[in-house]
Amino acid sequence: MTSSTPHINPNSVPIAETVLLPGDPLRAQFIAENYLTNVQQFNGVRNMLGFTGEFKGQQVSVMGTGMGIPSASLYTWELIHVFGVKRLIRIGSCGGLQPDLSLFDIVVASASSTDSNFMNQYNLPGTFAPTASWSLLSAVAQEANRQGVKLNVGNVLSSDVFYNFDSTAHQRWADMGVLAVEMESAGIYATAAQAGSEALAVFTVSDHIFNGQETTSQQRETAFTTMMELVLPVAAS
Repeated sequence: MTSSTPHINPNSVPIAETVLLPGDPLRAQFIAENYLTNVQQFNGVRNMLGFTGEFKGQQVSVMGTGMGIPSASLYTWELIHVFGVKRLIRIGSCGGLQPDLSLFDIVVASASSTDSNFMNQYNLPGTFAPTASWSLLSAVAQEANRQGVKLNVGNVLSSDVFYNFDSTAHQRWADMGVLAVEMESAGIYATAAQAGSEALAVFTVSDHIFNGQETTSQQRETAFTTMMELVLPVAAS
């Protein structure tokens, strides 16, 4: 499909049915330049860079989403409903909440709790629990096994708040077994679920909420290679 929206203007460059979604548009560019071949840029609106290329002969796209559920779900909705995307794989950073998580560990969100009001729009008679696509999750697990990569699979918190006024909030989520905190996956999962598309979120631990460990901004842009090398074979399958 070659339509356009106020936020995505492909200029006749194709968008693949599987799209990787880093938050940082520069990480999208890094992935395209270092992992894909025959790359074409399909978006530059608002500098939210998007690229389509090939990985092992299969067409794959990668595009930044910005930070937070409103931004990520906006791009997810348009990619699905306007451009026909079927599978969306969020690749990003997260803050560890559990003591056994270390920097650069891989977290896969089988479910995504949230403090956002995003789900209210669906007017459901209860609380919707956004979950990952099992086919994507199991494929990443199989790829991790092939590569010898340890996965931490479980619930994450998709939060609207980066600087939380309530200093006790993260501990209460951790007490419920939530692995890590990030800011986009619940919106992506819910948007995909409503549309009948598949979604998965895979993260690299960039910092730990309780012990103060953290990576640099440069590392967050270019050093999270294990995560990328796990999802690309799945995206191209």
